[in-house]
Amino acid sequence: QKYGYTHLSAGDLLRDERKRPGSQYGELIENYIKEGEIVPVEITISLLKRAMDQTMAANSQKNKFLIDGFPRNEDNLQGWNKTMDGKADVSFVLFFDCDNEICVSRCLERGKSSGRSDDNRESLEKRIQTYLQSTKPIIDLYERMGKVRKVDASKSVDEVFEKVVQIFDKEG
Repeated sequence: QKYGYTHLSAGDLLRDERKRPGSQYGELIENYIKEGEIVPVEITISLLKRAMDQTMAANSQKNKFLIDGFPRNEDNLQGWNKTMDGKADVSFVLFFDCDNEICVSRCLERGKSSGRSDDNRESLEKRIQTYLQSTKPIIDLYERMGKVRKVDASKSVDEVFEKVVQIFDKEG
C-alpha cells in the first residue's frame, strides 16, 4: 500500500475461482493444486488480467501491481508476454529464497489452520520438484536480465520485511 501497488496473488485468485459456484475451471484447478502442478496459463492469465482490469476500472490511478506467485514456468512467461505485451512491464522480480526444509515445515505449520489441500508433505514434495524443474529457470532468466531482487526468506518475518522495504524504497 505504501508504494501504491495492488497485491494480486495468483494462488489466491485460483483458489477463489475454484470455490466460485458455477466456475467452469473449479475442478480442473483443484486437481492441479492437489498434484502440486502448475495450472494452465490461460486460466491464470485470465484471472490476473480480470483482477487488474477491475482494479483499474475502479480507480485508474491504481496501475501498479505486485503479482505474487507468477510466472511459475516457461508457459506462464510466454502467456504473460503474449497477453500483456504493451500493456504491462515487469519492473523487477522479488525472489524469496529459502531452504526447502524450512519451506516444508512452514507450510505444514500453516496447514494446521489453512484448510489448503496442498499443505501436506506429499503435495509439498511435488511442489518442490515442480519449482526446481519449472520455476527456477524463470528466476534464472530474470536474473540474467538484472531484474531479480533476492531476499533471504529463512530469516524472521521482521527481518524479511525490512529487506523488502529496503528493496521497495530503492525501486519505488
